Amino acid sequence: MIRLKTEAQIDKIREACHLTAELMNNLSTFIEVGMSTEDIDQYCYKFIVDHKGKPAFLHYEGFPATACISVNEEVIHGIPSKKRIIQDGDLVDVDLGINLDGHYSDMARTFIIGNAKEEYRKLCEVTEESLRLGIEAAAQKGARIQDIGAAVYKHARKHGYGVVRDYCGHGVGLDVHEEPEIPNYTSSYLPNARIREGMVLAIEPMINLGTHKIKLLSNDWTVITADGLPSAHFEDTVAITKHGLEVLTVL
Repeated sequence: MIRLKTEAQIDKIREACHLTAELMNNLSTFIEVGMSTEDIDQYCYKFIVDHKGKPAFLHYEGFPATACISVNEEVIHGIPSKKRIIQDGDLVDVDLGINLDGHYSDMARTFIIGNAKEEYRKLCEVTEESLRLGIEAAAQKGARIQDIGAAVYKHARKHGYGVVRDYCGHGVGLDVHEEPEIPNYTSSYLPNARIREGMVLAIEPMINLGTHKIKLLSNDWTVITADGLPSAHFEDTVAITKHGLEVLTVL
C-alpha cells in the first residue's frame, strides 16, 4: 500500500531532508585521502545526534552503521570499516537517512576523491544527470512510476553504462522503505502506479561503468559490480505537493 502524506507530515519530512542535505554538503569537504570509511561513518553519526536526530539506517534490518559507504566497485550497502582507507582517485558513495521524530529522509551522493580517472568522473556526471532526468519525469502531469525508470535507463544506456536492476528506489517518509518500488528501468511485468499528491519518493539511480550485473558479498550486505568496475549512486527524496514536485534533500 502506498502511504500518502499530509502537508503536516511532509513539513516534518522536509526538515529531516534539509538536515541530511546539510550533512552531505559537509561531507564534500570532510572526506579526504587517508581516512577510513569508519571515520566518515562516525562523523555522520555525531552530526545526526548533535542535531537531535537518529540515524535511520543504524540497526535497520541488522545494518551495523549510520551510513552505507561504498567505494569504487561497491554499488551499495558498503559497511564502514577501519580497514577501508580512502585512496586518491576513489569514488565514495555515502547513502544515509535521518529519523527526525518519526519522519525519514534518504539521500546518497558519490564523492570524487582527488585525482580520479576521467572515465570515473564521467560516470558520476551521467549518474547525477540520470537522477535529475528521473525527477523531471516524475514531475510531469499524469506521470507514472515507470516514467522515472525510463528516463534514467535511457540516459545511462546512451553512454553505454550498466543500469542496476536488482535494487531500486522506493517510497519513504514515515519509514525507511515504503511502497512503491521505483526501478531504474521499465518492464510490463512491474507495477506502474500513477504519481499522486502526497507521495514521497526516494529516487536513486545506481549506474555501473561496465555490466549491470552485481554480486552480494559474504557479509550479506555489500553489493559489488560483477566485473569489478566502479559504480556511482545518487539519490534524492522528493515530495508531490499541491504545488507540484519538490526536491526535499536540498539546502
